[in-house]
Amino acid sequence: MQYKTQMEAAKKGIVTPQMTAVAEKEQIDIKLLMARVAKGEIAIPANKNHKSLAPAGIGLGLSTKINVNLGVSNDCCIPELELEKAKMAVDMKADAIMDLSCFGQTRPFRKQLIELSPAVIGTVPMYDAVGFHHGRELTDLTAKDFLDVVRAHAEDGVDFMTIHAGINRSTAERVKKTKRITNIVSRGGSLLFAWMEMNNAENPFYEYYDELLEICREYDVTISLGDACRPGSVHDATDACQIEELIVLGELTLRAWEKDVQVMIEGPGHMAINEIVANIQLAKKLTHNAPLYVLGPLVTDIAPGYDHITSAIGGALAASVGVDFLCYVTPAEHLRLPTLDDVREGIIASRIAAHAGDIAKGVPGAIEQDHAMSRARCAIDYETMFKYAIDPVKAREYRASAQPAEKDTCTMCGRMCAMKTMNTILAGEKVVLKE
Repeated sequence: MQYKTQMEAAKKGIVTPQMTAVAEKEQIDIKLLMARVAKGEIAIPANKNHKSLAPAGIGLGLSTKINVNLGVSNDCCIPELELEKAKMAVDMKADAIMDLSCFGQTRPFRKQLIELSPAVIGTVPMYDAVGFHHGRELTDLTAKDFLDVVRAHAEDGVDFMTIHAGINRSTAERVKKTKRITNIVSRGGSLLFAWMEMNNAENPFYEYYDELLEICREYDVTISLGDACRPGSVHDATDACQIEELIVLGELTLRAWEKDVQVMIEGPGHMAINEIVANIQLAKKLTHNAPLYVLGPLVTDIAPGYDHITSAIGGALAASVGVDFLCYVTPAEHLRLPTLDDVREGIIASRIAAHAGDIAKGVPGAIEQDHAMSRARCAIDYETMFKYAIDPVKAREYRASAQPAEKDTCTMCGRMCAMKTMNTILAGEKVVLKE
Protein backbone atom coordinates (compact mmCIF):
# COMPACT_ATOMS: atom_id res chain seq x y z
CA MET A 1 0.00 0.00 0.00
CA GLN A 2 1.34 3.43 -0.96
CA TYR A 3 -0.27 5.19 1.97
CA LYS A 4 -1.07 4.61 5.64
CA THR A 5 -4.00 6.97 6.13
CA GLN A 6 -6.70 8.69 4.12
CA MET A 7 -4.98 12.01 4.77
CA GLU A 8 -1.63 10.75 3.49
CA ALA A 9 -3.30 9.39 0.36
CA ALA A 10 -5.04 12.71 -0.25
CA LYS A 11 -1.80 14.63 0.15
CA LYS A 12 -0.18 12.31 -2.44
CA GLY A 13 -3.10 12.68 -4.85
CA ILE A 14 -4.19 9.04 -4.45
CA VAL A 15 -7.92 8.40 -4.75
CA THR A 16 -8.87 5.71 -2.24
CA PRO A 17 -11.96 3.47 -2.45
CA GLN A 18 -13.26 5.27 0.65
CA MET A 19 -12.95 8.66 -1.05
CA THR A 20 -14.77 7.37 -4.11
CA ALA A 21 -17.63 6.04 -1.98
CA VAL A 22 -17.95 9.31 -0.07
CA ALA A 23 -17.81 11.46 -3.22
CA GLU A 24 -20.60 9.46 -4.86
CA LYS A 25 -22.79 9.50 -1.76
CA GLU A 26 -22.30 13.22 -1.08
CA GLN A 27 -22.48 14.42 -4.69
CA ILE A 28 -19.12 16.19 -4.35
CA ASP A 29 -16.30 16.41 -6.87
CA ILE A 30 -13.61 13.87 -6.02
CA LYS A 31 -10.80 16.40 -6.45
CA LEU A 32 -12.48 18.86 -4.08
CA LEU A 33 -13.04 16.07 -1.57
CA MET A 34 -9.43 15.00 -1.79
CA ALA A 35 -8.20 18.57 -1.30
CA ARG A 36 -10.30 18.96 1.83
CA VAL A 37 -9.16 15.61 3.26
CA ALA A 38 -5.54 16.64 2.62
CA LYS A 39 -6.16 19.94 4.39
CA GLY A 40 -7.92 18.31 7.33
CA GLU A 41 -11.29 19.96 6.69
CA ILE A 42 -12.88 16.56 5.99
CA ALA A 43 -12.19 13.31 7.82
CA ILE A 44 -13.04 9.84 6.54
CA PRO A 45 -12.72 7.61 9.63
CA ALA A 46 -11.84 4.19 8.21
CA ASN A 47 -9.72 1.82 10.26
CA LYS A 48 -8.04 -0.67 7.94
CA ASN A 49 -9.37 -3.52 10.13
CA HIS A 50 -13.04 -2.48 9.94
CA LYS A 51 -14.00 -4.73 7.02
CA SER A 52 -17.79 -4.16 7.15
CA LEU A 53 -17.50 -0.36 6.97
CA ALA A 54 -19.56 1.75 4.58
CA PRO A 55 -17.31 4.84 4.51
CA ALA A 56 -18.68 8.19 5.62
CA GLY A 57 -17.14 11.63 5.26
CA ILE A 58 -17.39 14.23 8.02
CA GLY A 59 -16.62 17.87 7.39
CA LEU A 60 -16.84 20.89 5.15
CA GLY A 61 -19.51 20.75 2.43
CA LEU A 62 -20.82 17.32 3.41
CA SER A 63 -24.11 16.34 5.03
CA THR A 64 -24.23 16.64 8.81
CA LYS A 65 -23.64 13.23 10.36
CA ILE A 66 -25.15 11.81 13.55
CA ASN A 67 -23.69 9.48 16.15
CA VAL A 68 -25.43 7.04 18.49
CA ASN A 69 -23.95 6.17 21.90
CA LEU A 70 -24.41 2.75 23.48
CA GLY A 71 -22.50 0.23 25.56
CA VAL A 72 -22.63 -1.83 28.74
CA SER A 73 -22.24 -0.39 32.22
CA ASN A 74 -21.87 -1.78 35.73
CA ASP A 75 -25.60 -1.46 36.40
CA CYS A 76 -26.82 -2.53 32.95
CA CYS A 77 -24.50 -5.22 31.58
CA ILE A 78 -26.60 -6.78 28.81
CA PRO A 79 -24.46 -6.96 25.65
CA GLU A 80 -27.31 -8.49 23.61
CA LEU A 81 -29.49 -5.43 24.26
CA GLU A 82 -26.70 -3.05 23.22
CA LEU A 83 -26.21 -5.01 19.98
CA GLU A 84 -29.94 -4.71 19.36
CA LYS A 85 -29.61 -0.95 19.79
CA ALA A 86 -26.74 -0.98 17.30
CA LYS A 87 -28.81 -2.83 14.72
CA MET A 88 -31.64 -0.34 15.23
CA ALA A 89 -29.23 2.55 14.79
CA VAL A 90 -27.99 1.14 11.48
CA ASP A 91 -31.55 0.55 10.27
CA MET A 92 -32.43 4.14 11.20
CA LYS A 93 -29.51 5.49 9.17
CA ALA A 94 -27.18 6.57 11.95
CA ASP A 95 -23.77 7.40 10.50
CA ALA A 96 -21.70 6.39 13.51
CA ILE A 97 -21.96 4.34 16.68
CA MET A 98 -19.83 4.94 19.76
CA ASP A 99 -19.24 2.04 22.12
CA LEU A 100 -19.00 3.64 25.57
CA SER A 101 -18.73 0.34 27.43
CA CYS A 102 -17.04 0.77 30.79
CA PHE A 103 -17.53 -2.53 32.60
CA GLY A 104 -16.48 -6.14 32.34
CA GLN A 105 -15.05 -7.91 29.31
CA THR A 106 -15.61 -5.16 26.76
CA ARG A 107 -13.46 -6.53 23.95
CA PRO A 108 -15.73 -9.37 22.75
CA PHE A 109 -18.65 -6.94 22.56
CA ARG A 110 -16.56 -4.36 20.70
CA LYS A 111 -15.41 -6.96 18.17
CA GLN A 112 -19.00 -8.09 17.55
CA LEU A 113 -20.10 -4.51 17.06
CA ILE A 114 -17.34 -3.78 14.56
CA GLU A 115 -18.03 -6.98 12.66
CA LEU A 116 -21.75 -6.30 12.19
CA SER A 117 -21.73 -2.55 11.71
CA PRO A 118 -21.37 -0.72 8.39
CA ALA A 119 -21.56 2.51 10.43
CA VAL A 120 -18.39 4.23 11.59
CA ILE A 121 -17.37 2.95 15.04
CA GLY A 122 -15.96 5.13 17.80
CA THR A 123 -14.80 4.47 21.35
CA VAL A 124 -13.40 6.27 24.39
CA PRO A 125 -10.37 4.23 25.49
CA MET A 126 -10.28 6.02 28.83
CA TYR A 127 -13.62 4.42 29.75
CA ASP A 128 -12.17 1.00 29.08
CA ALA A 129 -8.84 1.55 30.84
CA VAL A 130 -9.78 0.17 34.24
CA GLY A 131 -11.79 -2.77 32.85
CA PHE A 132 -9.14 -3.59 30.23
CA HIS A 133 -6.54 -3.93 32.96
CA HIS A 134 -8.80 -6.24 34.94
CA GLY A 135 -9.87 -4.23 37.92
CA ARG A 136 -6.72 -2.29 38.73
CA GLU A 137 -7.48 0.99 40.42
CA LEU A 138 -7.27 4.17 38.37
CA THR A 139 -4.37 5.55 40.36
CA ASP A 140 -2.27 2.43 39.62
CA LEU A 141 -2.48 2.73 35.84
CA THR A 142 0.58 3.96 33.94
CA ALA A 143 0.98 5.92 30.73
CA LYS A 144 1.88 2.65 28.99
CA ASP A 145 -1.36 1.11 30.25
CA PHE A 146 -3.41 3.87 28.63
CA LEU A 147 -1.58 3.50 25.33
CA ASP A 148 -2.06 -0.27 25.45
CA VAL A 149 -5.83 0.28 25.53
CA VAL A 150 -5.61 2.60 22.53
CA ARG A 151 -3.63 0.02 20.59
CA ALA A 152 -6.11 -2.74 21.45
CA HIS A 153 -9.03 -0.63 20.21
CA ALA A 154 -7.09 0.22 17.03
CA GLU A 155 -6.28 -3.44 16.39
CA ASP A 156 -9.95 -4.34 16.80
CA GLY A 157 -10.95 -1.94 14.01
CA VAL A 158 -12.22 1.18 15.80
CA ASP A 159 -12.47 4.03 13.28
CA PHE A 160 -12.25 6.98 15.66
CA MET A 161 -11.38 7.43 19.31
CA THR A 162 -12.21 10.19 21.72
CA ILE A 163 -8.91 11.15 23.32
CA HIS A 164 -8.97 13.78 26.07
CA ALA A 165 -5.46 15.07 25.36
CA GLY A 166 -6.29 18.76 25.81
CA ILE A 167 -6.71 18.73 29.58
CA ASN A 168 -3.06 19.08 30.58
CA ARG A 169 -1.75 20.20 33.96
CA SER A 170 -2.16 23.85 33.01
CA THR A 171 -5.80 23.43 32.02
CA ALA A 172 -6.43 21.36 35.15
CA GLU A 173 -5.19 24.25 37.29
CA ARG A 174 -7.56 26.55 35.43
CA VAL A 175 -10.44 24.23 36.31
CA LYS A 176 -9.57 24.46 40.01
CA LYS A 177 -9.45 28.26 39.91
CA THR A 178 -12.57 28.85 37.83
CA LYS A 179 -15.90 28.98 39.67
CA ARG A 180 -17.91 26.52 37.63
CA ILE A 181 -21.23 25.18 38.80
CA THR A 182 -20.73 21.73 37.29
CA ASN A 183 -16.93 21.40 37.25
CA ILE A 184 -15.91 18.69 34.71
CA VAL A 185 -18.87 16.68 33.35
CA SER A 186 -16.90 14.69 30.78
CA ARG A 187 -16.55 11.14 32.15
CA GLY A 188 -13.19 10.60 30.48
CA GLY A 189 -12.05 14.11 31.38
CA SER A 190 -12.95 13.69 35.03
CA LEU A 191 -11.09 10.37 35.23
CA LEU A 192 -7.96 11.91 33.71
CA PHE A 193 -8.23 14.93 36.01
CA ALA A 194 -8.43 12.55 38.99
CA TRP A 195 -5.49 10.48 37.68
CA MET A 196 -3.34 13.60 37.30
CA GLU A 197 -4.22 14.83 40.78
CA MET A 198 -3.64 11.46 42.49
CA ASN A 199 -0.34 10.83 40.67
CA ASN A 200 0.88 14.44 40.50
CA ALA A 201 1.63 13.78 36.84
CA GLU A 202 0.88 15.11 33.37
CA ASN A 203 -1.99 13.74 31.29
CA PRO A 204 -0.40 10.71 29.57
CA PHE A 205 -2.34 11.35 26.35
CA TYR A 206 -0.82 14.85 26.25
CA GLU A 207 2.67 13.86 27.40
CA TYR A 208 2.93 10.89 25.04
CA TYR A 209 0.91 12.36 22.20
CA ASP A 210 3.53 11.44 19.58
CA GLU A 211 3.33 7.77 20.57
CA LEU A 212 -0.45 7.99 20.38
CA LEU A 213 -0.20 9.43 16.88
CA GLU A 214 1.99 6.54 15.75
CA ILE A 215 -0.69 4.04 16.79
CA CYS A 216 -3.39 6.04 15.02
CA ARG A 217 -1.30 6.36 11.87
CA GLU A 218 -0.59 2.61 11.79
CA TYR A 219 -4.30 1.69 11.69
CA ASP A 220 -5.71 4.96 10.24
CA VAL A 221 -7.66 5.80 13.37
CA THR A 222 -9.14 9.28 13.42
CA ILE A 223 -8.50 11.14 16.66
CA SER A 224 -11.59 12.84 18.04
CA LEU A 225 -9.99 15.34 20.40
CA GLY A 226 -12.29 15.26 23.41
CA ASP A 227 -13.43 18.37 25.24
CA ALA A 228 -12.91 17.43 28.87
CA CYS A 229 -13.86 20.98 29.82
CA ARG A 230 -17.07 21.13 27.84
CA PRO A 231 -19.77 23.02 29.77
CA GLY A 232 -22.20 20.84 31.68
CA SER A 233 -24.48 23.79 32.41
CA VAL A 234 -25.41 26.97 30.58
CA HIS A 235 -23.62 28.90 33.36
CA ASP A 236 -20.26 27.32 32.48
CA ALA A 237 -20.39 27.83 28.72
CA THR A 238 -17.62 29.72 26.93
CA ASP A 239 -15.58 30.18 30.12
CA ALA A 240 -11.81 30.24 30.49
CA CYS A 241 -11.55 26.46 31.01
CA GLN A 242 -13.37 25.67 27.78
CA ILE A 243 -11.40 28.22 25.74
CA GLU A 244 -8.00 27.29 27.17
CA GLU A 245 -8.57 23.64 26.32
CA LEU A 246 -9.78 24.60 22.84
CA ILE A 247 -6.51 26.42 22.19
CA VAL A 248 -4.58 23.28 23.19
CA LEU A 249 -6.77 21.17 20.91
CA GLY A 250 -5.88 23.48 18.01
CA GLU A 251 -2.18 22.90 18.69
CA LEU A 252 -2.67 19.13 18.92
CA THR A 253 -4.59 19.16 15.64
CA LEU A 254 -1.64 20.60 13.75
CA ARG A 255 0.68 18.03 15.29
CA ALA A 256 -1.62 15.21 14.17
CA TRP A 257 -1.89 16.54 10.64
CA GLU A 258 1.91 16.65 10.41
CA LYS A 259 1.81 12.86 10.94
CA ASP A 260 -1.10 12.46 8.43
CA VAL A 261 -3.49 11.50 11.24
CA GLN A 262 -7.07 12.65 10.72
CA VAL A 263 -8.69 14.76 13.43
CA MET A 264 -12.13 15.75 14.65
CA ILE A 265 -12.75 18.27 17.42
CA GLU A 266 -15.37 17.70 20.09
CA GLY A 267 -17.44 20.64 21.31
CA PRO A 268 -20.08 21.62 23.85
CA GLY A 269 -22.11 20.72 25.84
CA HIS A 270 -24.74 22.88 27.54
CA MET A 271 -24.99 26.42 26.19
CA ALA A 272 -27.51 29.26 26.00
CA ILE A 273 -28.89 29.52 22.49
CA ASN A 274 -27.55 33.05 21.98
CA GLU A 275 -23.96 31.84 22.51
CA ILE A 276 -23.98 28.99 20.01
CA VAL A 277 -23.10 30.79 16.78
CA ALA A 278 -20.11 32.68 18.23
CA ASN A 279 -18.92 29.54 20.03
CA ILE A 280 -18.97 27.42 16.88
CA GLN A 281 -17.19 30.09 14.88
CA LEU A 282 -14.51 30.40 17.56
CA ALA A 283 -14.03 26.64 17.76
CA LYS A 284 -13.63 26.38 14.00
CA LYS A 285 -11.14 29.26 14.00
CA LEU A 286 -8.99 27.93 16.83
CA THR A 287 -8.93 24.37 15.45
CA HIS A 288 -8.16 25.31 11.85
CA ASN A 289 -11.54 24.29 10.43
CA ALA A 290 -11.18 20.66 11.45
CA PRO A 291 -14.49 18.73 11.50
CA LEU A 292 -16.46 19.70 14.60
CA TYR A 293 -18.42 17.14 16.63
CA VAL A 294 -20.82 18.40 19.30
CA LEU A 295 -23.04 16.98 22.03
CA GLY A 296 -26.12 19.15 21.58
CA PRO A 297 -25.57 21.87 22.49
CA LEU A 298 -28.34 21.54 25.07
CA VAL A 299 -29.93 24.98 25.29
CA THR A 300 -31.35 24.67 28.80
CA ASP A 301 -30.58 22.63 31.91
CA ILE A 302 -34.12 22.09 33.19
CA ALA A 303 -35.60 19.47 30.85
CA PRO A 304 -34.62 16.00 32.12
CA GLY A 305 -36.69 13.49 30.20
CA TYR A 306 -36.81 15.84 27.20
CA ASP A 307 -33.14 16.50 26.55
CA HIS A 308 -33.42 15.01 23.06
CA ILE A 309 -35.47 18.17 22.36
CA THR A 310 -33.13 20.64 24.08
CA SER A 311 -30.29 19.00 22.18
CA ALA A 312 -32.04 19.09 18.81
CA ILE A 313 -32.75 22.81 19.18
CA GLY A 314 -29.09 23.58 19.78
CA GLY A 315 -27.89 21.00 17.28
CA ALA A 316 -29.93 22.44 14.43
CA LEU A 317 -28.54 25.91 15.03
CA ALA A 318 -25.00 24.59 15.45
CA ALA A 319 -25.21 22.53 12.25
CA SER A 320 -26.52 25.52 10.32
CA VAL A 321 -23.36 27.51 11.12
CA GLY A 322 -20.74 24.84 10.50
CA VAL A 323 -20.94 21.87 12.89
CA ASP A 324 -20.27 18.68 10.96
CA PHE A 325 -21.23 15.89 13.36
CA LEU A 326 -23.97 15.67 16.01
CA CYS A 327 -23.91 13.24 18.91
CA TYR A 328 -27.43 12.16 19.66
CA VAL A 329 -28.99 12.82 23.05
CA THR A 330 -31.86 10.65 24.28
CA PRO A 331 -34.73 11.45 26.65
CA ALA A 332 -32.81 9.41 29.23
CA GLU A 333 -29.81 11.77 29.29
CA HIS A 334 -28.73 12.52 32.88
CA LEU A 335 -31.20 9.89 34.17
CA ARG A 336 -30.38 6.32 33.05
CA LEU A 337 -28.97 4.10 30.33
CA PRO A 338 -31.33 4.55 27.37
CA THR A 339 -33.83 1.90 26.33
CA LEU A 340 -34.56 0.92 22.74
CA ASP A 341 -37.39 3.47 22.65
CA ASP A 342 -35.06 6.15 24.04
CA VAL A 343 -32.52 5.35 21.34
CA ARG A 344 -35.17 5.68 18.64
CA GLU A 345 -36.31 9.07 19.98
CA GLY A 346 -32.74 10.29 20.21
CA ILE A 347 -31.89 9.23 16.66
CA ILE A 348 -34.94 10.92 15.17
CA ALA A 349 -34.34 14.15 17.09
CA SER A 350 -30.71 14.24 15.92
CA ARG A 351 -31.61 13.45 12.32
CA ILE A 352 -34.14 16.30 12.32
CA ALA A 353 -31.50 18.67 13.68
CA ALA A 354 -28.89 17.50 11.16
CA HIS A 355 -31.29 17.84 8.24
CA ALA A 356 -32.36 21.32 9.33
CA GLY A 357 -28.70 22.30 9.41
CA ASP A 358 -28.10 20.79 5.96
CA ILE A 359 -30.91 22.89 4.49
CA ALA A 360 -29.30 26.03 5.91
CA LYS A 361 -25.84 25.00 4.65
CA GLY A 362 -27.13 24.19 1.18
CA VAL A 363 -25.95 20.57 1.27
CA PRO A 364 -26.77 18.93 -2.10
CA GLY A 365 -30.03 16.99 -2.00
CA ALA A 366 -31.22 18.28 1.38
CA ILE A 367 -33.90 20.77 0.37
CA GLU A 368 -35.08 18.51 -2.49
CA GLN A 369 -36.39 16.01 0.06
CA ASP A 370 -38.50 18.75 1.65
CA HIS A 371 -39.81 19.85 -1.73
CA ALA A 372 -40.82 16.27 -2.52
CA MET A 373 -42.66 16.03 0.80
CA SER A 374 -44.44 19.32 0.18
CA ARG A 375 -45.58 18.23 -3.27
CA ALA A 376 -46.92 14.99 -1.76
CA ARG A 377 -48.81 16.97 0.88
CA CYS A 378 -50.31 19.21 -1.76
CA ALA A 379 -51.45 16.13 -3.66
CA ILE A 380 -52.70 14.53 -0.41
CA ASP A 381 -50.56 11.52 -1.33
CA TYR A 382 -49.88 9.80 1.98
CA GLU A 383 -47.79 6.94 0.60
CA THR A 384 -45.34 9.41 -0.91
CA MET A 385 -45.34 11.41 2.33
CA PHE A 386 -44.31 8.28 4.21
CA LYS A 387 -41.53 7.69 1.66
CA TYR A 388 -39.89 11.04 2.42
CA ALA A 389 -40.60 11.11 6.18
CA ILE A 390 -37.63 10.91 8.55
CA ASP A 391 -39.64 8.41 10.61
CA PRO A 392 -42.08 6.67 8.24
CA VAL A 393 -42.96 4.08 10.90
CA LYS A 394 -44.35 6.66 13.31
CA ALA A 395 -46.04 8.59 10.52
CA ARG A 396 -47.86 5.45 9.38
CA GLU A 397 -48.86 4.58 12.93
CA TYR A 398 -50.36 8.02 13.53
CA ARG A 399 -52.25 7.93 10.24
CA ALA A 400 -53.60 4.43 10.93
CA SER A 401 -54.65 5.27 14.49
CA ALA A 402 -57.39 7.71 13.39
CA GLN A 403 -58.92 7.05 9.99
CA PRO A 404 -61.00 9.89 8.48
CA ALA A 405 -64.38 9.44 6.83
CA GLU A 406 -62.80 10.42 3.49
CA LYS A 407 -59.38 9.02 2.59
CA ASP A 408 -58.09 12.25 1.04
CA THR A 409 -58.33 14.09 4.37
CA CYS A 410 -57.22 13.57 7.96
CA THR A 411 -59.21 13.69 11.19
CA MET A 412 -57.99 17.16 12.08
CA CYS A 413 -59.62 19.09 9.22
CA GLY A 414 -61.82 16.58 7.42
CA ARG A 415 -63.61 18.20 4.50
CA MET A 416 -62.17 21.56 5.53
CA CYS A 417 -58.67 20.38 4.53
CA ALA A 418 -56.90 23.37 2.99
CA MET A 419 -55.08 21.19 0.44
CA LYS A 420 -58.34 19.56 -0.68
CA THR A 421 -60.11 22.92 -0.87
CA MET A 422 -57.41 24.51 -3.02
CA ASN A 423 -57.00 21.46 -5.28
CA THR A 424 -60.77 21.40 -5.87
CA ILE A 425 -61.28 25.11 -6.53
CA LEU A 426 -58.18 25.43 -8.74
CA ALA A 427 -59.47 22.50 -10.79
CA GLY A 428 -62.57 24.55 -11.50
CA GLU A 429 -64.81 22.44 -9.30
CA LYS A 430 -67.20 23.45 -6.55
CA VAL A 431 -66.12 23.09 -2.92
CA VAL A 432 -68.80 21.16 -1.00
CA LEU A 433 -68.54 20.98 2.78
CA LYS A 434 -71.95 19.48 3.52
CA GLU A 435 -73.75 16.56 2.00
